Amino acid sequence: MKYNKIVLAGGNGYLGTVFAKYYKDLAREVIILSRKAKAKEENIETIVWNGSTKGEWISSLEGADVLINLCGKNVNCRYTQKNREEIIASRVVPTKLLGEVIGQMQNPPRLWINITSATIYRHAEDRPQDEYNGDIGYGFSVDVCKKWEKTFFNTDTPLTRKIALRMGIVLGRTDAAFPRLLNLVRFGLGGKQGEGEQYISWIHEQDAAKCTEWLIDHEALQGIINCTAPAPVQNTDFMRMIRKAYGVSIGLPAPAWLLEIGAMVIGTETELILKSRWVIPQKLLDSGYNFLFSKADYAIKDLLSIKN
Repeated sequence: MKYNKIVLAGGNGYLGTVFAKYYKDLAREVIILSRKAKAKEENIETIVWNGSTKGEWISSLEGADVLINLCGKNVNCRYTQKNREEIIASRVVPTKLLGEVIGQMQNPPRLWINITSATIYRHAEDRPQDEYNGDIGYGFSVDVCKKWEKTFFNTDTPLTRKIALRMGIVLGRTDAAFPRLLNLVRFGLGGKQGEGEQYISWIHEQDAAKCTEWLIDHEALQGIINCTAPAPVQNTDFMRMIRKAYGVSIGLPAPAWLLEIGAMVIGTETELILKSRWVIPQKLLDSGYNFLFSKADYAIKDLLSIKN
């Protein structure tokens, strides 16, 4: 085995499942910290925690090669006051707790990766945003990211390297943004959304997992790192790629006013669709990381080739 122990905090969701599967054959044990108990599957073990108080789960961090923190309430909801508070607390509270625990350990995880969000950058249609020259945006989702990362970097963990991994939109076959877009295409509604000029900074689920392995092995990397494919695409082109790959020639567009009505009906926010995220993973590129899927059409064809 390449690694001894991989720990996934809040790893019972979609992305945690992807990571657990990826590391299953690379590590002696994969530990998931979750609010819900689950039977052990081969070398993947679930340990119960609540994300807010110390407990027996602390021992699972001892000597880990990496702790990947995936905690956070899904932002695919209306930004009511209650949801806003829960979105912030579900990120800040576990991050602060993990920092306190790791800072007191004699044999803490070698690396702590906090999965944050590339949405921290401003709406950008004029130029790409990277770790060196990117502009921080404004609004609720940006404020969440800023508080989240501030909590993360303010924790004192002298024996543990830390990376805030600003994740783009993860493309997966089972439970991510892609199935929703594919359903629109299936029903002839897969045209551009809004003006269609907004950029989508995406990453294939396998690259999302593989780049964390790269970060473990390259100890010079730390701080803020963007986790997106190197070729963002505009919404119009992205929807066209899905239609072409799926064999659908026509896709009705959805203007912004219609998206707002639809968002209210299904309980989400139009920002998730209309914000232009033009993000470049410059640090990963500079370090020599080779993406499995560097272009959107390659990623889309791969996902469509996978049977449920």
